[in-house]
Amino acid sequence: MKHEISCAWAGDMAFEAEVSGHKVRLDADEAVGGKDTGPRPKPLLLAALAGCSGMDVISILKKMREPITWFDMRVSGELTEEHPKYYSSIKITYLFKASDKLKDENVRKAVTLSQEKYCGVSALLKKAIPVEWEIVYK
Repeated sequence: MKHEISCAWAGDMAFEAEVSGHKVRLDADEAVGGKDTGPRPKPLLLAALAGCSGMDVISILKKMREPITWFDMRVSGELTEEHPKYYSSIKITYLFKASDKLKDENVRKAVTLSQEKYCGVSALLKKAIPVEWEIVYK
């Protein structure tokens, strides 16, 4: 299987990508010639990681029949100082509602399966940099 996207220049620093039939506009901030009409490329990589792993976790927890009502993630990437600037490490925080009657062992199993077996975005990133994770109950 092969994935392919198209990405067209939209003027100034903006680009419009078509991904799975959906348009995604990317742009730079005004300080570097953009108009801030869309997200930056590197943070979109963090969003892709969250989406990939989050879909895994929800799918696994639903199969386990866990009563999940709220789930969120925070992903942070540490940028290098010198060019080319890239993430030297990434951390994912998986947030769950403490009042849900979730079994911690099932939550840990779902997150571990995502990180060690199913999430292709995480697997790719781990070939280059550390990707850490934690589970937090709010």
